[in-house]
Amino acid sequence: MKKLEFFFKNIFLNLLLLFNSKKKNAEFDFNSESSKILFIRLNRIGDALVVTPLLHVIKTNLKSKIYVLADKKNFIAFNNNPDIDSLLIFDKDFKGFLKVLKFIRTENIQTVADLHDDISTTVSFLIAMCNAKNKFGLEKENKKIYTKTVARLDSSQHHVVDRILELARLFNIEPDNREVNILYSPSQHSIKKIDEYLYRKFPLRKMLVGINISAGSQARFWGINNYRKLIDFFSQLDLNYVLISSPEEKTTADKICEDESKLFSSENYDEFAALLSKLDLLFTPDTAAVHLASAYKVPVFGIYVRYKTQDMIWSPYKSKFDCVITEESNLSNVTFEEVKAKLEKFLLNFNLIAVSETK
Repeated sequence: MKKLEFFFKNIFLNLLLLFNSKKKNAEFDFNSESSKILFIRLNRIGDALVVTPLLHVIKTNLKSKIYVLADKKNFIAFNNNPDIDSLLIFDKDFKGFLKVLKFIRTENIQTVADLHDDISTTVSFLIAMCNAKNKFGLEKENKKIYTKTVARLDSSQHHVVDRILELARLFNIEPDNREVNILYSPSQHSIKKIDEYLYRKFPLRKMLVGINISAGSQARFWGINNYRKLIDFFSQLDLNYVLISSPEEKTTADKICEDESKLFSSENYDEFAALLSKLDLLFTPDTAAVHLASAYKVPVFGIYVRYKTQDMIWSPYKSKFDCVITEESNLSNVTFEEVKAKLEKFLLNFNLIAVSETK
């Protein structure tokens, strides 16, 4: 059914392009304070976090007003971001579609940029139907909808952040990945709350390890017994650990660790981010958490499912990192012994088993 839906959507998009022939890229001063740019990035939180370095580069180099069209699932990742002047949340229905088209027209937004690394049918329709003079994107199979594209770097060789950063060239900016990183700033309220939480739970300051069990998919759940063994492993070291879960998986977390003082679960994403910023090491199967840890340069050890793809894994952009990868469809074949052997080397190589400095 999905293939049939995609087939008809492609036919309709091609027909639309016949009546909406590609225009030449408009001569435009992106460094003017009257310039307005709408960046579009839908889908999940991790998808939002990986575009924050590009937004920072654009905001740092241009005077343009920055708008971001996000998803109900990922807009939280753009909160507290000083590079964004206005954040819009997309309603995925026909009304929401028309609302965005009207917004682009009434706000006189002359430039729309697609930040998707792959093809989004929804975004393709939005860009094809909007009246913006400049329509930017990576060079993909839907390149006809854009007025200007830049080559998409090989996804098997280049980090997703670097692939997105290439879009800066369309704004006459040379991307420099040495000075950029994922950006997310927790509020001072959340930081204070987490500081108080950690002081209560761990009055003796030692290295703090976060063990995140949640990843948004059962395929990336490593199993109760494996996490129990991991806790036993960390318990033998001179450190503190906290088991992190989503509220939906709190019952599972309780089965892994009976010590309530070692558990953290919150519906507040900002508090989750604040906690990650205080860690000395993160263990996780979740790529969104990996990107968030990168924002604070927290070392990360990941367990990854890389199923039927040659794409580079979504590793942290600026953190010390190692991982175990399976090419199976889930983590069930990843043994604790395999993880432990690699984790021990990682801890020793970066002196992470020593007592860390206070953050």
